[in-house]
Amino acid sequence: MKESTKQNWESFWKQKAETKEVYANTDRIRRNLARHLDLRGKRILEVGAGTGRDSFYMASDGATLVLLDYSMNSLKIIKKGIPPSATISATGGDAFALPFLDESFDAVFHQGLLEHFRPAEAERLLRENIRVLKRGGLLVVDVPQRWHIYTVIKHVLIALNSWFAGWEREFSVRELRSLLKSLGTQPVYAYGEWMYPSLFYRTFREALYKLGIKLPLYPRLVPPIAKLREKIRHALDGSVIKLYTALSIGVIARK
Repeated sequence: MKESTKQNWESFWKQKAETKEVYANTDRIRRNLARHLDLRGKRILEVGAGTGRDSFYMASDGATLVLLDYSMNSLKIIKKGIPPSATISATGGDAFALPFLDESFDAVFHQGLLEHFRPAEAERLLRENIRVLKRGGLLVVDVPQRWHIYTVIKHVLIALNSWFAGWEREFSVRELRSLLKSLGTQPVYAYGEWMYPSLFYRTFREALYKLGIKLPLYPRLVPPIAKLREKIRHALDGSVIKLYTALSIGVIARK
């Protein structure tokens, strides 16, 4: 049975030591969480933090962030990138046995984590998230959306043993809401986020990179086009269109 292992992630983060070569998740976690929680003064946990950049956004809003990852190479990247004035700490640990007291965080979130576990393990992980979350606190779960061409490409690469993470699954927004509700939390909001740059650009850039040609990480857009893109993106936040066409979806649930 294929699985996503610690070795997969140590190798991945070793190759991605320069975060300028890692695509950021824009500010979607921060932007959507802030719709339901004033971040200032809140204590927030990121599980499976990767580069930590999602948390860095929130620290600028006055939150205190605790970042956890089991990859030592990930932790090196995080500690190197923590902004000087930010209230952020990073620790190694097991997402299935978090080294924190019950009800010790105002919010818990992860992006790109749950999809690497099969159903029983995913439920265990979420129960542990909920354990350390204060009553009334918010859990944000951000995962790949099922109905996307990315899903097809990913499963072909998994079958060929060429997927960087070893194994991965995906969710529909209905499935994710149902899962969180079954664990005793109340879903309060769902969002979708389109891939930027596009899958075509990323694939094209990677192919050229292997030939020794290096394109910018992001295509250079004419300012008016960039502004229009941002306006459309924000206007459709939370819409059904985004929930079923986006690469990534997230559900925010209250304990």
